[in-house]
Amino acid sequence: MDNQAEVREFLTSRRAKITPERAGLPTGSRRRVPGLRRSEVAALADVSVEYYAKLERGSLAGVSPAVLEAVARALQLDDAERAHLLHLAQAADGSDALTRPRRRTARRWQPHPSLQWTLDAVTEGAAFVRNGRMDLLAVNRLARAFYSDVYADPHNQENLARFTFLSPDARRFYPDWDQAADITVAILRTEAGRNPHDKDLHDLVGELSTRSDAFRVRWGAHDVRRHGTGFKRYRHAAVGELVLAYEGLEMAAEPGLTLTIYTAEPASPSAEGLRLLASWAATSAARPGG
Repeated sequence: MDNQAEVREFLTSRRAKITPERAGLPTGSRRRVPGLRRSEVAALADVSVEYYAKLERGSLAGVSPAVLEAVARALQLDDAERAHLLHLAQAADGSDALTRPRRRTARRWQPHPSLQWTLDAVTEGAAFVRNGRMDLLAVNRLARAFYSDVYADPHNQENLARFTFLSPDARRFYPDWDQAADITVAILRTEAGRNPHDKDLHDLVGELSTRSDAFRVRWGAHDVRRHGTGFKRYRHAAVGELVLAYEGLEMAAEPGLTLTIYTAEPASPSAEGLRLLASWAATSAARPGG
């Protein structure tokens, strides 16, 4: 992806989100741009207007950590946005060169047997491993049943982003579809900053941008996030509505991969729903061809 364009659009979009009131500045009567002016960001970051304008044009190569941190403070970036800015600066410097893939990965990543054993040991929750492109790489039986809609259609290619934006089942599976869509794009945008040379990610973004207006609009917002912990609501075709807690854990042994576990509050209707789903999965697996 074009690093300068990414930097320019990211900084511009963050500046547009900060109102003078939030920044502790006078509002004034004639403001022709949403959010802060470049001069105001420069003053808050204690750099010259010319230097900040250069940064916002996309020139992050050689920028010191202190200046990056000052800009992050001025734009009130959260932790995920700060990390994204740092990744963009590393890409501009070429300091990520050793981690760049030389060519498209020919073979699908395979989990080490011990990782699959670990996933299979989780029997009361849906446990799975995904990458930053949101490919489902390894799952336990309950996760495969939970994402049965994803696996049912080969056009999804076992990818949660394709499912979210291209599958007709997604809006039923995600009752809060807009939230799910926002999160999905923010994860992909974060991955684009972390790994800007990923050809498979380029292809995925291009496909979704071409086929989904909803994706294209969200992609242009340049929102990023860390997907760590929280609650989500689902509507599974076999067991109905589920409200599940999730924990996402970055895998130290496999940088860029995340292990996620979905569980339900003990003794809740959703816990009963997961037990029914586990039973449904066992029954399906026991059938011929299951």
